[in-house]
Amino acid sequence: MSQAADDAAELRKLRWRCRRGMRELDQLLERWLERQWRQSPTHERAVFLRLLDSEDDRLWRWFLGHETPPDADLAALIQHIRQLPV
Repeated sequence: MSQAADDAAELRKLRWRCRRGMRELDQLLERWLERQWRQSPTHERAVFLRLLDSEDDRLWRWFLGHETPPDADLAALIQHIRQLPV
């Protein structure tokens, strides 16, 4: 399989993982995936994958600013995602 095919398959899997059952969360996560994933360094991609492992209710509280993630990298990525233009 070519690198382009591998990348496309990975993006499809990640898009599916971004589907959270809450439209607002879906939009936030998918927006970052579509706009930032390809040019993000490996470290930032790893932080995004950790973010996707978080529970929906926790993600929502973090994005609303009701709670702060215990991890500074997660907090920075959430702030970055919140600031992406619609």
